[in-house]
Parts: sequence; C-alpha cells; structure tokens
Amino acid sequence: MNSLARTGLLAITLVLAQTANVAFAATPNLPPLQHQGNVAYLSGGVGSDQSAAFKDEMHKYPLVLEFAGKTHQGNEYLADIPVHITDMHGATLLNATAHGPFMLASLPDGRYRITVSYEGKTQQRVVDVKPSTHVRTLFLWPAQTTQTTQAAQADGSTT
Repeated sequence: MNSLARTGLLAITLVLAQTANVAFAATPNLPPLQHQGNVAYLSGGVGSDQSAAFKDEMHKYPLVLEFAGKTHQGNEYLADIPVHITDMHGATLLNATAHGPFMLASLPDGRYRITVSYEGKTQQRVVDVKPSTHVRTLFLWPAQTTQTTQAAQADGSTT
C-alpha cells in the first residue's frame, strides 16, 4: 500500500473514530451501579436525558421508587431523599440517599417496608417483590400551603 493510500485510510479511520465518540457522548449515561449488602441499586434521574435513561432501565429492576412534590403548577421531581428499606423483621437491606427522583433496586423476593422522608415529613410503604414482577411506588409529598410556610417563617422554624 502506498503512503497516499495509508494517509487516506488513516484520515477516514480518524473521522469515523471522532463520529463514534460524538455518538457515545450524546448517549445519556446512568450513574454507577451501587451495592449495599446483597442489594444493587441506581439513583438519580436529574435532567431530561438522565431521566429518560432511568425510564429505559426501569423494567430491569424489581423495585422502582419515584419521588415528587406537589406544587401549584403540578408535580416536581425531588432529590436527596433518604431511603431506608427493611424486611418485615426489621433487618435493614438498604440505607441510602436517592440522588434524584428515581431509585431502582434489585431486591430478593420478599416483603419490605420502605421509609423515606423529605423536609421532615416521613412516608412508609410496604411492598411485595415477587418473581418476575415489577413494583413501582410513587412517594408524593403535598404542597406547602402559604399559611404553613408563613407560620413557620414567623416562628423561625423551617419545614
């Protein structure tokens, strides 16, 4: 192969490599898979690209948790939600923070209590994870009323 042909082939290879890098960069990445004991989980979903990536992954996990707060304009995704999952005997399987509106978890089959909190308000759910099923649970916090917010500001507390 002469040097002109090698140079042309090298140029084409570089262009294709750059095109592939751009294509991969445009694909939204999920955060790294986390492990705690026998539980593997993902949390995040901030931004439209990552949110879409999480929605594409949901079917792969037996438990999907979603966190939102009501506003006067509708629902708003929440982040930094402490999540505590125990079995029905009280043994902790997961104690983590959801870094976005979604947490996807691979739990063994069983019945679990999920406890989450946002701005001092705690919610609990009991879920059954069974073979070949998919449980999706929404935790929705009510909007703060103007009266509650004003009262909290007047006495110096926060809600």
